[in-house]
Amino acid sequence: MKPYYSEKGIEIWHGDSREVLPRLLPMSTSTPPPMDLLLTDPPYGIGVSRKAFGSGRIKGGGFLNLKGQCYQPKQFKDSDWDDEPASAELIQMARDRSRIQIIWGGNYFALPPSQGWFVWDKCNDSNDFADCELAWTNQDKAIRIFRWRWNGMLQEHGGRHKEERLHPAMKPLALMKWCLARVPDTKSVLDPWMGSGTTLEAAKQIGISAIGIEREEQYCEVAAERLRQEVLDFRKTEYEECHSDSPFCEKCGICHTEKFPCRLKIPVDFSVEQK
Repeated sequence: MKPYYSEKGIEIWHGDSREVLPRLLPMSTSTPPPMDLLLTDPPYGIGVSRKAFGSGRIKGGGFLNLKGQCYQPKQFKDSDWDDEPASAELIQMARDRSRIQIIWGGNYFALPPSQGWFVWDKCNDSNDFADCELAWTNQDKAIRIFRWRWNGMLQEHGGRHKEERLHPAMKPLALMKWCLARVPDTKSVLDPWMGSGTTLEAAKQIGISAIGIEREEQYCEVAAERLRQEVLDFRKTEYEECHSDSPFCEKCGICHTEKFPCRLKIPVDFSVEQK
């Protein structure tokens, strides 16, 4: 077998995980699991690939934002990859090849009891979208919550560094980096349902080797392109606070309410004169 992409410890394999996993990571009863961490987001079987992202509605619709402008949810090519949930057999196959497991959408699958769930609070405020998503882990630790806004066109930090939606079930890069930070001794990561490669990009930025498997070639190419990009260093970026009281802030790009006034720290734009 030959990887679709391989560079600096990051590999993408194009194919069905049921066929690729046993060949790529053969098991032995006399040795420990070949990968430190399974960090993945399997298909839930809810047909998300046939919907407009972030809306839960059938493709073709749109809605108005607070400015009265028509907002069209991003459309993705129809596919059947989420028509059925990942099988229990395949999930177990992936688990057997890892020491620690973090499985997003764990509430959709028959997994052993766990006290170490992860909760992603999407900070959606009052709307008809899900308030959070859950990840099952095999860690004997307390439940942990990660708060990161991910509400259609509204994202964390007012969308100043907005992530383009590259996959219908894409997770924020910051969420996957947070997951990796919860397992600090990790040196290798497996994602058998790689999608657009967010897990692999997070691993690359942190300096961890990773293997991703994806059956849809279009997303293998999307992930490979992401990984080819150099990571920009924003650690020296200076910040200022937005104190707008307007209903919709042009500066930070979020909707303000009395309950959630704008006090976000946003990057200073040095391309214009600072007053």
